[in-house]
Amino acid sequence: MKLNNITFPFDDFAKEMAKLKNEKHFDYLVTIVGEDFGEEGLGCIYILENTQTHDRMSVKQIARQIGEDYVLPTIFSIWRDGELLEREVYDFLGIKFLGHPDMRRLYLRNDFDGYPLRKDYDMSPEHNRFPETDEPETDWTEEYNLNKYGELVKTTRRLIQPDEFTVNIGPNHPSTHGVLRLQTVLDGEQIVHVFPHLGYIHRGIEKMCEDYTYPQTLALTDRLNYLSAMMNRHALVGVIEEAMGIELSDRIHYIRTIMDELQRLDNHLLFTGCCAQDLSALTAFLYGMRDREHVLNVMEETTGGRLIENYYRIGGCQADIDPHFVQNVKDLCKYLRPMIQEYLDVFGDNVITHQRFEGIGPMGLDDCINYAVTGPAGRAAGWKNDVRKYHPYDLYDKVEWKECIRNHGDSMDRYYVHIDEMYQSLDIIEQLIDNIPEGDFYIKQKPIIRVPEGQWYYSVEGASGEFGVYLDSKGDKNPYRLKIRPMGLSLVGAMDKMLRGQKIADLIATGAALDYVIPDIDR
Repeated sequence: MKLNNITFPFDDFAKEMAKLKNEKHFDYLVTIVGEDFGEEGLGCIYILENTQTHDRMSVKQIARQIGEDYVLPTIFSIWRDGELLEREVYDFLGIKFLGHPDMRRLYLRNDFDGYPLRKDYDMSPEHNRFPETDEPETDWTEEYNLNKYGELVKTTRRLIQPDEFTVNIGPNHPSTHGVLRLQTVLDGEQIVHVFPHLGYIHRGIEKMCEDYTYPQTLALTDRLNYLSAMMNRHALVGVIEEAMGIELSDRIHYIRTIMDELQRLDNHLLFTGCCAQDLSALTAFLYGMRDREHVLNVMEETTGGRLIENYYRIGGCQADIDPHFVQNVKDLCKYLRPMIQEYLDVFGDNVITHQRFEGIGPMGLDDCINYAVTGPAGRAAGWKNDVRKYHPYDLYDKVEWKECIRNHGDSMDRYYVHIDEMYQSLDIIEQLIDNIPEGDFYIKQKPIIRVPEGQWYYSVEGASGEFGVYLDSKGDKNPYRLKIRPMGLSLVGAMDKMLRGQKIADLIATGAALDYVIPDIDR
């Protein structure tokens, strides 16, 4: 989607954004893109979706400069997923959001100097030495507002009271699926608040892309989440191809659709196994890992990779499919169908699983939309949000398949949606595998790729939710701004809401069923 941004007067911004949600039903805040627009100043682009019509729109707002500070009104009270999205913008660009109750850094250390996504940030090694001291900890946060004279006023308040008991889950712990720390405030065994701490494996990928050519950026998306490597790169090549107007062959569309669904099977098999392992059911974990090997073998014979395939490229695929690919995929589908029922027999329909998952980490439809809980976790609450269905790409509008929806919005239904989607992936693959047409697997491009000037957003249905890429191009051989919409950030941000009043033991089960992967979040 090519962005046609609308703007509002600064003083009316919050009011107009509330109207978009309440009167025009743009109730899903897809992402916030913080950007240094050069002479225009610092600002944000907000991508919104109407969940009834699935229409999308974008709003561009330039921050007001007050002295050396830049400010924007918060939209946190309108869309709750704005809490972490605005903190991310503050962390990397230094824009303070007026009225946001928790203006702390999200990824970088509390004592980090500067804002890396500003174009004038000093990138010299001397200025960016890794600190040898421990990060200073604080139980305090800051809120910024303007007084009646238009001056910026800071209010400091406690996040955690001295008499409150806290437990740190992580940075390394079951169900965190990476290096994540969840600072958990307890009242006895009951959870009061969950504060996520990110950035333990932050790599500065979005900043790196400013100096990379477009082909050089491709390898980075695979490494965000090896369980969604195909889909992640699909979004990146997709936004570049759309901006350049590249038309692909039918063969490419077939191959990409099949590969995406094989990758989804890869993720969901590991998900079912890890859910079992996090609940101490080792047998079901071994079953899932056993069958996942078959999926990886089929993908490896064509891509050359088992985890990070590096297969899609701008204009098509890195190589044509292996001569045995079609038959091996058909054999795989035939093998997997009865195995899925086996996972249910061993774990999914076990009475202990139901006791640990039912009613655990609940979140209703409205809250899922408000917190941008996409993917299987959102569909478990009845939210029809599958990007393949409502913003179709490749062949998803050419094959017959049903969106997998449940209605209880708890960890049990999140597990069942993953099970349903494995059958769904097999259905999609089987409709395509015997009909792959002849043709080019790659449409040759110029040696140096330049994207026309403009702004685009392209999204795919990743392994655990919507994965999107925003691209701002100035017509050069490298992106001016490339922003990744991760799948897991909104999932982690919603845990505080899901877990309030739940027992500390239920945090592990909830995290297991959410299916987030931390490198995807940390970027």
